[in-house]
Amino acid sequence: QVQLVESGGGLVQAGGSLRLSCAASGRTFSNYAMGWFRQAPGKEREFVAAISWSGGSRYYGDSVKGRFTISRDNAKNTVYLQMNSLKPEDTAVYFCVANWDFGTIASNPHLDYWGKGTLVTVSS
Repeated sequence: QVQLVESGGGLVQAGGSLRLSCAASGRTFSNYAMGWFRQAPGKEREFVAAISWSGGSRYYGDSVKGRFTISRDNAKNTVYLQMNSLKPEDTAVYFCVANWDFGTIASNPHLDYWGKGTLVTVSS
């Protein structure tokens, strides 16, 4: 089992920045690829970003490219999502995920582990 706990959400004005953190415990964190998804009220869950177990490979959803950056610190068992130039449409609950396979994180509906989410609200 891997337990994931997100933090860092909150209220921010449009154009501002936030950094989300996801602390992992349980099985060896560095064995897993990690990612972030989000879900806005009344909308489907959306892929945001993924990072390989080593941190050497990353990919992003089209709506956040150039604004968000995913990173990880395997020594701290933590993955981060730096969000810049935030827009009201970024308002959502953000979920951290862990998955054995990196390449399918964006498309796999059955990822290994999910956190409970943290709310990000961007005001206009």
